[in-house]
Amino acid sequence: KAKSGSIIVLDAQSGEILALANWPSYNPNNRKTYKPRFARNLAVVDIFEPGSTVKPFNAAAAIEAGYVDPNTEIDIGNGTLKIGSKQITDTHPKRGDLTVSEIIKVSSNVGSAKMAFRMPPEDLWRVFSAVGFGQYPKSGFPGEARGRLRKYNTWKKIERATMSYGHGMSVSLLQLARAYTVFTTGGRLLPITFVKRDALPEGKKVLSTTTSNAIRAML
Repeated sequence: KAKSGSIIVLDAQSGEILALANWPSYNPNNRKTYKPRFARNLAVVDIFEPGSTVKPFNAAAAIEAGYVDPNTEIDIGNGTLKIGSKQITDTHPKRGDLTVSEIIKVSSNVGSAKMAFRMPPEDLWRVFSAVGFGQYPKSGFPGEARGRLRKYNTWKKIERATMSYGHGMSVSLLQLARAYTVFTTGGRLLPITFVKRDALPEGKKVLSTTTSNAIRAML
């Protein structure tokens, strides 16, 4: 029962936007169906909480900083974690020990939170920032969203947990698609473009090749 939907297809090596579509939309040849809200490019100008789509970046931060590796086991107990008066739960609860790879596979909120607690919050913030969250993607499209990523020194303990699975921050679909290029290029964040390129861009190195390849294998 979604009210809208968007899709972006990127060339994972060049950063070229190959396709982009939004729904609801309208037929420009039929003004009877036109409404101003239908003309917004939702994929570029709207923001949302990315949720579990950022769990690979949480794992990348922990691996990059040396706190875990893909086979490190983390005890998720019965799939719940109490933090102060709040409780985190897993939608598809598993029990006992899960490796980092398994935490990504089953999308464990508890596992992601416990992974985040193994590192200082600035390590997670640093990776989030490095892949472009909280910054304009500079695609050249007018009105593109910057999203929201608060500085790590303002995060409460519960927010350190929820940030690890994408709550308490906001991104555009364009930002999120671009961020995933770090897992297809050996750790380089690609500049994105609506115009076809003559050559592959170098991009900006933000993760080690080892970390990038490890997360790519998990995905």
